Amino acid sequence: MSHEYRLIRSARRSLAIEVTREGEVLVRAPQRMAQSTIEHFVTSHTAWIEEKLHRQKTLAEKYPEPDAAERAALIAAANEIILEKVARYAAQMGLTPRRVRITDAKKRFGSCSGDNALCFSWRLMRYPDAAIDYVVVHELAHIVHKNHGPAFYAMIARYLPDYRDRIKLLKE
Repeated sequence: MSHEYRLIRSARRSLAIEVTREGEVLVRAPQRMAQSTIEHFVTSHTAWIEEKLHRQKTLAEKYPEPDAAERAALIAAANEIILEKVARYAAQMGLTPRRVRITDAKKRFGSCSGDNALCFSWRLMRYPDAAIDYVVVHELAHIVHKNHGPAFYAMIARYLPDYRDRIKLLKE
């Protein structure tokens, strides 16, 4: 079974498939790649696409977009709770982020810029406290390690030995 998808051609070298929160299938491909190659790639990844579409549907049902009042409450909670967690873990880890902001990001829970500014989505507030701690420590660790190598995860494990279990909370 082939899926409908939106094709995005760019100056990339490889093919990639993404399933958005809205259930749209995006296929990113190099400018000059043959359409038949793209079609074969999509067809060969049908099971993966089905799995991701099902997962996105489940997540959308479990975490529907909040109404204005709930959104405001979550943002207020994030500004209090996440900022407190950043301060606490930064002190434990001996790190100083350049600044910390709460954002409206939908695709990622947190980020660390090249100049060590941290951003966290208010949507994190819909997850268990242990998951929030993991995202905070993860982004703080990026101040020292700008990649996801072994030293990066060793640093996280130093402060959250059960970090793998916490990652699972973000995927439920």
